[in-house]
Amino acid sequence: MTRLLHLDASPRPGRAGTHEHGSLSRRLSHHFIEQWKVARPDDPVTRRDLGARPPSLLTVDWIEAAFTPTERRSARMAAALAESDTLVDEVIAADVLVLGVPLYNFSYPAAFKAWIDQIVRLERTVSFDAENTEEPFVPLLADRPRHAVILASRGGHGQGAGGPMAHMNFLEDSVRTAMTFMGIENIHEVAIEYQEEGGERLQRSIRDALVEVERLVARLQSARDDCTAA
Repeated sequence: MTRLLHLDASPRPGRAGTHEHGSLSRRLSHHFIEQWKVARPDDPVTRRDLGARPPSLLTVDWIEAAFTPTERRSARMAAALAESDTLVDEVIAADVLVLGVPLYNFSYPAAFKAWIDQIVRLERTVSFDAENTEEPFVPLLADRPRHAVILASRGGHGQGAGGPMAHMNFLEDSVRTAMTFMGIENIHEVAIEYQEEGGERLQRSIRDALVEVERLVARLQSARDDCTAA
């Protein structure tokens, strides 16, 4: 059984192609889950809509609590970390993270950054070894193979790796940095471009991305089956 965590960061509530003014990144993430369920309907999916219900921003109380050893935390500190603990638990439990994230002003929306801040947690997803001066940070989510799937949408084009406008895109690299920092090494990316231009080039980009999602689902399910068999 594979456990999936499905996140959407777009503030647009609907899906492009189904709802007026719907989200392209939501269309990709929902397509991924729907395709996954075709072959593996019993795999559990935890759904969290960051766009509709953004995580809390970090506060001084959160920081104080997070950097206080567990055994010394007060009830007030535990309460300050309660939301973070829930979000971290969801990530730890997941085998595949499905991340629907639009590119806004060079990176991801603030709601997604708030989620990243809540889950990169000392002694939960990463530890610190002060005696190791070369590599003091130790990822804690490398205990088993996990995958993160970044499903993005972009208003412009040529912003993928190697593209002429890639220098203006800090989304995928930033997500990849956070994931690998915690120990999630298997990162996959699919993106739709040309949203602002619209027309046939947008429609072709959507079609290509949907097909790429389907192929990715097939590859990941095959890899998961091979891992289970081994």
